[in-house]
Amino acid sequence: MMTTDTPKRRIVIAGGGTAGWMAAAALARTMGSAIDLTLVESDAIGTIGVGESTIPPLVTYNRLLGIGEADFMRATQATFKLGIQFENWKVAGESYFHSFGLTGRDHWSAGFQHFWMHGLTRGRTESYDEYCLELKAAAESKFAHLPDNRMNYAYQLDSGLYAAFLRKMAEADGARRIEGRIASVELDGATGDIAALLLDDGQRLAGDLFLDCTGFRALLIEGALHAGYDDWSHHLPCDSAIAVQTASVRPPVPYTRAIAHDAGWQWRIPLQHRQGNGIVFCSRYLERDAALDRLLSSVEGQRLTEPNVIRFVTGARRKQWHRNCIAIGLAGGFMEPLESTSIHLIQRAILRLIRMLPLGPISPRDIDEFNEQQMTDMVQIRDFLILHYKATERRDSPFWRQCADMEIPESLTHRIELFRETGRVFRKNEELFAENSWVQVMMGQGIMPQAYHPVATKLSDDELDHLLRGLRDSVARTVASLPGHSAYVAQYCGQPREAAA
Repeated sequence: MMTTDTPKRRIVIAGGGTAGWMAAAALARTMGSAIDLTLVESDAIGTIGVGESTIPPLVTYNRLLGIGEADFMRATQATFKLGIQFENWKVAGESYFHSFGLTGRDHWSAGFQHFWMHGLTRGRTESYDEYCLELKAAAESKFAHLPDNRMNYAYQLDSGLYAAFLRKMAEADGARRIEGRIASVELDGATGDIAALLLDDGQRLAGDLFLDCTGFRALLIEGALHAGYDDWSHHLPCDSAIAVQTASVRPPVPYTRAIAHDAGWQWRIPLQHRQGNGIVFCSRYLERDAALDRLLSSVEGQRLTEPNVIRFVTGARRKQWHRNCIAIGLAGGFMEPLESTSIHLIQRAILRLIRMLPLGPISPRDIDEFNEQQMTDMVQIRDFLILHYKATERRDSPFWRQCADMEIPESLTHRIELFRETGRVFRKNEELFAENSWVQVMMGQGIMPQAYHPVATKLSDDELDHLLRGLRDSVARTVASLPGHSAYVAQYCGQPREAAA
């Protein structure tokens, strides 16, 4: 028989940064006094802090927590993001855009790409890009909130400021922060669970549930519990990154740039007050000093920070939830930032945990379900990232030749060949990237379908013209009515005049 006198569950978060404070804010706001929540972090330990480009689910996450968008954007110096511009990925000198939202209008039996491809056979030469609102708005650096949420967007933000914003919110909702460095992890001799964290000043933090937000160090999930790690670097060969921040030299655009080079790629992320820059590379083909020189010689504006060098192994923790410990963020694995999924994976883990938060003893069924869902998310994202490297016509360097020749997971091979042969894409298990994302990236990287759905042939030439022209005109009219992105940001969430002075 269920009782109501269950003691408060003690939850201890190890580590701050984006992962720790996203978890603390969500738990404190959702659970309130039903839990006892403590976060321990050390000001002496830095955070990776380069997850500055996000994807649309963060909009929903903030709304779930009741965060006012303009206040959040002002606090994090955020800009809007409509997608990612990929430069030099198919071949050097060409680019394509992976946008948020939809292209054209799907029929229940077939996606819009089938109608567009049929149009090509009938002499309609307009680009697929012409039918996507977010893409065309980004190309003209325009943005506005539209009725019925017709414009799909995310944010480009300062992740350090985001963590500080969430900390203030979490503490107001009852979370307790302790300053300190974790010296060791105490295990329960009988169960093997984590009993407490021992800090270097002698404090002992006991808990029932522990969240490992210690980044690549994974002090709890791996250091203490040895959950294991699946290395995916044979599919995603980049293993290093260098990040640096520079002063803005032009108005911020509503998209992130991912610029491929001969051993990886570079990012540019424009915020209100500065720009984030970085280079991602494979150390087998590019030495660190050469990568640093390449990055610093290509950035614009005065350098504001010292370069931050990061080494990583792309992959996933075999058990994201092991015993009474849940890995959040980098402690659970690393997907390189090519599609801005780092903060999303933090968000998914936190919301999943809240849905499975145990009242009493932890159920092994919850653990298994959590781990299966987390791994499914990461495998699906992994395949989408591999697509960018595998589907390339570049053969101009050893790095790109390795990417073109490498074996890929059968799950990705099936998706590529299904699209190549039929033009079809199917979204599975509520995966992150929907059909339009796969279509844009596959066509952008040079994979063109050899066939399309016969439903498209039902339309007469006049009907097809009417459909395609109507969709293009609707996009063009809407984009023409939009204000410039920079002006809209300044009006909506810019710094107050006295603060900016």
